[in-house]
Amino acid sequence: MKIEWAPLRVPLERRLQVAITACFTSMLVVLLSVSFLLVAGSLIYGGLLLRSLMVIYLGYVYVHHKKTQSVVDGNGWMLTRTNRVHRYYRDYFPVELVKTAELPPNKNYILASFPHGILGTGIGINMGLDISKWLELFPQVRPKLGTLDQHFHVPFMREVLRCWGLVSVSKEALMRLLSKSNDPQDKNNSDGFTSNAVAILVGGAQEAMDSHPGQYVLTLKNRKGFVKMAIRTGSAIVPSFSFGEVDIFDQVANPPDSLLRKFQDFVKKLTGVSPLIPVGRGFFNYTFGFLPYRRRIVQVVGSPIDVVKSDKPDSDYVEKVHGQVIEAVQKLFDQHKDQYCRNSKDDKLVIQ
Repeated sequence: MKIEWAPLRVPLERRLQVAITACFTSMLVVLLSVSFLLVAGSLIYGGLLLRSLMVIYLGYVYVHHKKTQSVVDGNGWMLTRTNRVHRYYRDYFPVELVKTAELPPNKNYILASFPHGILGTGIGINMGLDISKWLELFPQVRPKLGTLDQHFHVPFMREVLRCWGLVSVSKEALMRLLSKSNDPQDKNNSDGFTSNAVAILVGGAQEAMDSHPGQYVLTLKNRKGFVKMAIRTGSAIVPSFSFGEVDIFDQVANPPDSLLRKFQDFVKKLTGVSPLIPVGRGFFNYTFGFLPYRRRIVQVVGSPIDVVKSDKPDSDYVEKVHGQVIEAVQKLFDQHKDQYCRNSKDDKLVIQ
């Protein structure tokens, strides 16, 4: 295998982009490891005071999550959701955001987002880490990004995720956010925002296993929970497509009948997380490593699909709305692939 080395003379700004991207790429593993070490170290090696404080904190985590699902109702600290460090991460690829329709702040929204890719990087930046572009395009609409509920049971790590605008995709957390009043006079809207938009990577871990460059394979046909949630809360569904998301990483070949895929399926059933083996570039080469490739990601936000609110969604109505979502996602891909796909002639959309 011939190694393609990166040039030695690279502008400092690009070096910073690489370093910060490396930090965010490994962030989940780092946060899990640091959280475990802090808790275990305090309980095993700490004195009475430190142990007592840790036990109190662990109790707080349990009670707080039980009561509030760890949801931050507003945008949180803007310093943690738009800053120069996060913009370096955005500019590495770069990540862009495209608006195709208005999202009036008089209702709440579920962004049905595709594809998941390996990490969901594009939407993670636009609606979590650097929301400056979102707020410019969709004023008065708070961006939130859904992730696995178990992440908010991990001490310390949960605090970081909450600062970045991440929320649990549990039924309770989504009901809490999407049932919020849109009245400007409501006390919860004193920040000037009257709407919540929660992005859900519908395909989840299953879709991540099908992520390979140029292959837009979506897991959607049997995913209807987000439609039911939208109907229960009266939230409009907004299709969102991140072109280039599948191109920033490859992964070790894992066809459906392979031993690796069977192992990944087994772990996913146990934990909800797929143990992927991503293939990217390195710090000083473009051939192998754990860093994502420097390729553009463009998140295109489609037109909202309004629903009729009902506490008990009718199955026929769920099927109807779900069909509208599939049609809207296909339309979004067809309309924008020539402009944003790296190889629009060969890139195909498969919805399964």
